[in-house]
Amino acid sequence: MSNDFDLPERQAFAALLELAIREDLGSTGDVTSLACIPADARGKAVFVSRRPGTLAGLPACIRVMSRIDPKLKVESLLTDGIRMDHGYWIATVEGSLRSILAAERMALNFLQHLSGIATLTSQFVERMSGTKAKILDTRKTLPGYRALAKYAVRMGGGVNHRLGLHDAILIKDNHLAGIRHGELDGLSDVEAAITRCRETRPGLSIELEVDSLEQLERALPCRPEIILLDNMNLDQLRHAVWRRDTLAPDVLLEASGGVNLDTVRGIAETGVDRISVGALTHSAAALDIGLDYLE
Repeated sequence: MSNDFDLPERQAFAALLELAIREDLGSTGDVTSLACIPADARGKAVFVSRRPGTLAGLPACIRVMSRIDPKLKVESLLTDGIRMDHGYWIATVEGSLRSILAAERMALNFLQHLSGIATLTSQFVERMSGTKAKILDTRKTLPGYRALAKYAVRMGGGVNHRLGLHDAILIKDNHLAGIRHGELDGLSDVEAAITRCRETRPGLSIELEVDSLEQLERALPCRPEIILLDNMNLDQLRHAVWRRDTLAPDVLLEASGGVNLDTVRGIAETGVDRISVGALTHSAAALDIGLDYLE
């Protein structure tokens, strides 16, 4: 559970919030509220879950309110990572009615989107209960949202994969194809790729994608930290785990491709260590959360 974003998440949110304000309020503000609501009108409202789910994005909600009007009083009633039922009160906001109305949709957009990611992640985690496998996200995120989306995955009980291309090495089929066009120095494409990565980026974790058991046999003796088993069926995954346990028990195995809520349990039961799911961040439905006015 979390009460706040860390520094990279705060920085990402700050940039997104400025975009949201420009999109929603433009240069003239909320013209409807300015026309209809008296300047001295005050109100109180509560953010409420309309469906069961996992909460994520409350720090964003609070920051939206503060940015729109520092005089708004926001009281958090829950923390991110909480499993909510229908009707849970999440937070209250009190102050200028014009300000609350101006901030409402922006706050809900962040809260609904991030809670949707956390909720879907928690569903995957629940399906894998009792296995050793961990559920991971991918880089399949909307521009600007990656840090927040990965935060939401953690709130749902998942684990973050690399943040981007810059902080961990993942050698995929196109990288190996590129190496084959160059000088291999007597090494196989897999050996050459891993050797070069270790020489040029010492200390970074190396993950290698394989799409066949034959390729796995070439990869295991090279001992990358992680081997990604791409689009393998359950029999192939079980065989891969057996070969890993025999030849290189220190190497982690990650399954990817064709993973959904119906298939994830069977994949986890093969004995793989990690399962990466792009849908966590690119296909999660927004969680239904509303703002009800109390007075």
